[in-house]
Amino acid sequence: MNRVASDRGLDRLTLGLLVAGFGVLAVGLYYALAAPPDVTQGYLVRIMYLHVGAAWTAYLAFFVAMGYAVAYLWKQEDRYDRLSAASAELGVIFTALTLLSGMLWGRPTWGVYWTWEPRLTTTAILFVFYIGYFLLRQAIEDPEFRAKAAAAAAILGVINVPISYMSVRWWRSLHQTQSIDLTTGRVSMDEAMLVALLVNFAAFNLLYLAFLRFKGVVSALEAQREELDG
Repeated sequence: MNRVASDRGLDRLTLGLLVAGFGVLAVGLYYALAAPPDVTQGYLVRIMYLHVGAAWTAYLAFFVAMGYAVAYLWKQEDRYDRLSAASAELGVIFTALTLLSGMLWGRPTWGVYWTWEPRLTTTAILFVFYIGYFLLRQAIEDPEFRAKAAAAAAILGVINVPISYMSVRWWRSLHQTQSIDLTTGRVSMDEAMLVALLVNFAAFNLLYLAFLRFKGVVSALEAQREELDG
């Protein structure tokens, strides 16, 4: 994706993804506001459309970071390292959004912003691990060693994603189980709620792709500038 910097057509694709992402997000917000209240949670359930979409996009971002990390170790091309880092950075942002929206939902539902129950704890571990991933990148000066160490961390870190996802079933606690079970395909929500959730998820994915491409361009330009300065 570092080739994007010299390809104006692909730059237009990035802009198109960004516009489409915000457009679909506006539609998603409409569906979220129009969806019926939950039987037990009332209108508080609307936080779910943000919370779940952000969580799933964070999971996706960490898996993509792992994929680019594997590609770097295989091909030894710097652009894969840059894209792995860019995807991990977006994963951290979406994880932070997941944690924040979860806390806002937890306070009126559980009476506390935070509790060390399995889903929250594994998500917090995921967030802290990838903060450490960027500290690791900052601590290593040698570019090749930094890229290899970061690739290893990106591959290791994604192990916690399925653990976090399955935590609500493996260790039943306060957090509710999945409304859409990706392992069985079971859906346990009203159709209008499902539409609102999926539209918002699509919006987050479009925005993720747009920002990943944009970050890839910025990282490639920074690398070119460092080479010229060196």
